Amino acid sequence: METDNRITAILACFRGDVVGIYTQRKLDKLDKELETQDWNEFVKKIKTTLSDKIKAVDAEWKIESFKQGKWNIADFITEFKVLAMKADIDELHIIFLLKKNI
Repeated sequence: METDNRITAILACFRGDVVGIYTQRKLDKLDKELETQDWNEFVKKIKTTLSDKIKAVDAEWKIESFKQGKWNIADFITEFKVLAMKADIDELHIIFLLKKNI
């Protein structure tokens, strides 16, 4: 019962977006189940839900299609660096994409 109480207390702090949806589903599941929840599974699910993997993939897609066009070089490089940090890709890949996109 202690694990269920800890999970409920943590879920009470989450609101909005994807976390809010996950929270509501988990609370509904807690109401229906009679067994105690698995703490490790809960932590794993929360880490997956809150991870920046989706943002990193989105940034990587943007950087793949990001072109200089008529951008000022300083503005282009600044935006490129921001996208590269968000994408969390290695330096060799960043150099490749920079060469490709200029």
